[in-house]
Order: sequence, then structure tokens, then C-alpha cells
Amino acid sequence: MIPRKPYLSRLLGKLLWPYERLISWVFGADYNPTYQSGVLAVYLLAMVVATGVPLLFFYKVGAPYESMRWIQGQWALSWLRSLHRYASDAALVAVFFHLLRMLQGGRTSGPRGRAWLTGLALTGLMTVIGVLGLIMVWDEQAQKLAVQGIRFLEGLPLFSEPPRRIFADNQAVGESFFFMLIFLHVALPLVLVFLLLAHTSRTARARFWPERHLVRGYGWGLVILAICWPVPLAGTANLLQLPGRVYLDPFYGFWLPAVEKLGPGAALLCLFLVVSGLASLPWWWAADGPGIAQASVVDESSCTGCTQCVQDCPYDAIAMVKRSQLLDGRHSELVALVNSDLCVSCGLCAASCAPMGVGPPRRTGRDQLRDAEQFAAGLVWQPGDVVLLACRWGSGESPAWLGLEGVHCYPSGCCGSIHTSVLELFLRKGAAGVFVLTCPERDCSQREGPKWLRLRVYEDREAELQARVDRRRVRLFACPGVEVERARSELLAFRQNLLENQAESVIPDSELRCRTSQESQNEA
Repeated sequence: MIPRKPYLSRLLGKLLWPYERLISWVFGADYNPTYQSGVLAVYLLAMVVATGVPLLFFYKVGAPYESMRWIQGQWALSWLRSLHRYASDAALVAVFFHLLRMLQGGRTSGPRGRAWLTGLALTGLMTVIGVLGLIMVWDEQAQKLAVQGIRFLEGLPLFSEPPRRIFADNQAVGESFFFMLIFLHVALPLVLVFLLLAHTSRTARARFWPERHLVRGYGWGLVILAICWPVPLAGTANLLQLPGRVYLDPFYGFWLPAVEKLGPGAALLCLFLVVSGLASLPWWWAADGPGIAQASVVDESSCTGCTQCVQDCPYDAIAMVKRSQLLDGRHSELVALVNSDLCVSCGLCAASCAPMGVGPPRRTGRDQLRDAEQFAAGLVWQPGDVVLLACRWGSGESPAWLGLEGVHCYPSGCCGSIHTSVLELFLRKGAAGVFVLTCPERDCSQREGPKWLRLRVYEDREAELQARVDRRRVRLFACPGVEVERARSELLAFRQNLLENQAESVIPDSELRCRTSQESQNEA
């Protein structure tokens, strides 16, 4: 069974479609921040650290506001403070988009549940660190955040005495309070690092840095923003009088109006319900349909011990172990073993195996060839006919593909799970060309599907498309789901080009045969 996104993910995708289309139109696929929101958040946090460390040398716990006012009066330090604030705000925005992207892609349940839970912890800790940083300024905004934050914490059974006494008057808030703030503001980011490592512990080849053009583009954008619109400094905090109308940071102070209007008890209850709902999400925001979450299995008699599936697995779910018994002298000493607790059933291993000995149930390379054979047998081929393979996790279910003359839509999962022998089979059976519509490489729901397919088709990666196949009749096109019109135009242009320039087939007129494990061993 071909995997599908959870119903709620498909519904969320429809709701976000206008906004995603706008972002894609403004930035384009290469610069779209939502595709790399996770690594952008890491990059922005690194910028926060780089700009925050110099500011610490000028911060005085005995005179916090006076030191901030002095910093504000120095052009270079004022710019550095503005960049620090803008980068921290942008990091939280990037985390929010990353969360939406995971929900929309259905990447929250099963083995991905740990990443989701640690991601929630990262988001909560980032918010706490940001609020502590705002309080360190000790202006009117800091006063409101500190007082309402203490009121909020009073709802928790953590204190023997009401902590609001800390803010009884200006003298009660001494150096020890600000020393505690600066200690937490510096120490908690270290916890953030360990949470980040736990967040990515179940992913192979985890990326922590965006591409160079994004680093330059968004970095310089924040630098210019900090120069043109420096962050203002409000009046000093005065606990003996209520602050008037105060500017609130919309990203780290969003919770303040709720606490003021609802009261600490009701606000605490709302927080508990929201956190409980998000933390339980891996169990109810799950893929629908039977058999979707089944882990891959290995046919030991076909395994040659080549380790290609281990190299291609994006979740470190496959390892090489010694065989329990050698079937004969021609079999390898090592055999692939799938850890079902880590396997997300992406199917990328099925396309990486030349002898077709591994993959989710009913989705191995052999199963794919059988299903493609049945599909091709039910068609009446005409000159110029093209087979379209579009990922159901991307734009494969778009109605844009219905009713196109000479285009036969073949349902597929992630394009990286398609064995290259399937492409060859369609060409041999009568298709003039095969058009594979993939997600952008940085936006694949299975992380590395388009990348591995591209390498197998054009760069002879193991389980490669055979040299006898004319590459002019195979087209890989990466396109986000909101740009199906562009993909449709590219598909029609590809078909028209095939009609005008009929490429001579170089595929021999013989039955396509799967490599047996014996043949693969002999070739090795």
C-alpha cells in the first residue's frame, strides 16, 4: 500500500495553501524559508549567541538599566543589541514554521515521535530564555513581564511563600535577582544544545546549517534591519507605579495579555491543555489506512551485503549484522537488519537495493515491478504517451493531472522509493517517456528521496538506471506542491518534445529481469 499523509495533514495543507503559494512566489524554491526552517532556526540561534556574548561584557547586574542605556548610546553596541533581538525573534518564527511543516507533512507519529516531543521542549525552552533576556533589560516591558510571570508561576505548587514579594519595591530587586537572570540566560542555552542533539538523534546525516546563499541572504537582511530600525529602549522599570502603555515583543511577550485578562489560574489551565494536546499529537495525528506504518523487511537470501540500504536510509534504521547461518559459500557474511523501532516505512531502502531484497511489505522492488507491469498491461499506448510518477506526499494527488491527453498517472510514494527498473519497464512497455515529479530536495517528506533518485538516474549510484536506457526519455522535475501549474507546463513541454524528436529506443526487446542474488554476487 502506498503511504498517504494523515487526513489532518492534508486538511492543514489545504488551509495553508494560499499562504504557502504566496511565500513560494515571493522567495522561490531555492530561497523559500519554510523548506529549511529547522536549520534556519539553528543558524539564527548561532547568530543570537554570537551577538549576545559581547553584550554580556557591558552588562552590570548592579545597574542593569543604566548599563543598557549606555549600550543604547553606543552606535555599534546598539546595532549589536538590535541584531540580537531580531535574530532571536526570527529564530522563534523559524521554529513555528518548522512545526507547521512537520504537521503538514505528517512527520509527527511513530519513530518520529521523539523528534516531535524534543522539538516541543526546544520551543518552550527557547521562549523561556527569550523572556529572561527581555527581563534583563529592566525597562517597563521587563517590569510587566516579570510581575505577570511571577503571578503566572504562583499557580504552580512550587513555592512555600508568594514569590511576588520579590517585586514589593525597587530596593527588593537586588543584584542577586539579576545575577540569577544572567546565569539562567547563559546556562539554559547549553541545555538547548543537548535537546537539539536529542532532537536529531534518529536522523542520519542531520543538517545543522542552511545553504550558503540562505546564510548570506537572511544574515544580511537582519543586519540591514538592525541598522535601519534599531530596537528602542523603554523607560526604566518602577515597581512603585503601574507602567502605562508599553510596547511588547510580539514573539516572546505573546502570553502576557492572556495572563492579564484570564488571570494566572485560567492561563495556567490553558497552557496545560495546549501542551497536553501537542505532546499527545504523535498518537492521534497519525497516517490513516492499514499497513502504512509497517517497517521494512529483508530477504536474507537476496541480500549481498553491499551496505547500500544502510547508506541510503535517512533514519539510521538499518544496520549490517552477521548472518545467523550461511546459506551457501556465495552469500556474504553480513546481512542487513531493519530496526522496526526506527523505521518510518519511507521505502527508500527498496529503491537502493539492486537485487530487490529489502523494503516495506508489498513495496519492495519486485512488488513495484509487478504492480507496474499490471498497470502498463491495462493501457493502450499511443505515440508520445508519457507516464507521470508524482509523489503522493507532494503534488501527486492534485487534480491538475487529470484529463491530460497522452499522460498516464501512476500512483507512487516518495520518488526516492521508486526502483529505477520501474522507469525502464514503462519505457519498454510502450511509453515514449517517463516524467517523475519530485518534491524540492530540501522539502522531501522522507528527507532524501529526490537526492537519491537523481543520483541513481544520472550519476550511477548503486541500483542505478541502466546505461541502456536513453536518458532523454526520462525527466526528473522538482516542484513544490503549490506550483503544479509550472509542473504541468513542464510535463506538456516534455511530451511535445518527445513527439517532435522521437528518440530511438536502445532498450533490447527482451523481458526485463530482476537481478538475482546469485547474479549480483557473481558481478561483485
